[in-house]
Amino acid sequence: MTNLLTGAAGFIGSHVATRLLELGERVVCVDNLSPYYSVRLKEDRLRKLLEYPNFTFHQVNIADRSAMQEAVGGLKISSIIHLAAQAGVRYSLENPFAYVEANIVGHMVILELARQQPALEHLVYASSSSVYGGNTKLPFSEDDRVDQPVSLYAATKKSDELLSQSYAHLYGIPQTGLRFFTVYGPWGRPDMALWLFTDAILAGRAIKVFNNGDMQRDFTYVDDIVTGILAARDNPPAGKDGAAPHRVYNIGNNHPEELLRLIEVLEESLGRKAERNLQPMQPGDVKETYADLTAIQRDLGFKPTTTIEQGVPRFTAWY
Repeated sequence: MTNLLTGAAGFIGSHVATRLLELGERVVCVDNLSPYYSVRLKEDRLRKLLEYPNFTFHQVNIADRSAMQEAVGGLKISSIIHLAAQAGVRYSLENPFAYVEANIVGHMVILELARQQPALEHLVYASSSSVYGGNTKLPFSEDDRVDQPVSLYAATKKSDELLSQSYAHLYGIPQTGLRFFTVYGPWGRPDMALWLFTDAILAGRAIKVFNNGDMQRDFTYVDDIVTGILAARDNPPAGKDGAAPHRVYNIGNNHPEELLRLIEVLEESLGRKAERNLQPMQPGDVKETYADLTAIQRDLGFKPTTTIEQGVPRFTAWY
């Protein structure tokens, strides 16, 4: 099977690529190596992947239609796993156009590529728990309204879901969107809380604790996420009874953790105490995330198994 994987130099993408390569599948990857965070880290992830003979990499911006056509021209792609995006809620306040280009224009380019692939069985793409905005009903369910985003990042991800729904309806392209909930683990992103906290604690700096620590996140270990992504890929929606072959699932841990509890587990793992600099809530941020996994468990058998007591020490050991 030939897989087109976007965002292979990214955190989740590199883990997905590794799992596919270990299964003996062919993986064709595109990534623009954006300088949003350390390009060296992305190159280090790629260096591990390039050791596999069935891995091909193209440094391409997914919003560049002609470059994308050139990268995949002549390939018979069986599945697309589209993870490339401009991530981060807070950065969207500084550089909004980067989100529109990568997350909306880029998603549209992928949809057009999918339409031109007669052998394509399934397109799986990354959405985000951010689409739930300021939703106060917990846990977050796919049946909840998501038309009141509190960040531009969230708005672009909801736009992706709408674009995919229309292409599934118009062209019958089987698609699954996955709303990720706070993924962490080895090779993670330097802009995420666990990395920022670890870096600060080891350097003897204070950590910034937003909303005075009164926050909860459905922290989900990356290996569980990869298992869920591949389960989705292997089970394309059929679009029965005239419905478009498109579905959206939460993919999280179904167990929100207090931010202060995460810090405690991190302190235990590092053997050091953190100096805490309490801060107000940041614009565009939300107080709690909590994934209802009923649908993905029913349809795909997804069940996360990694607690933060297990996952955090794995991250710190890698770090």
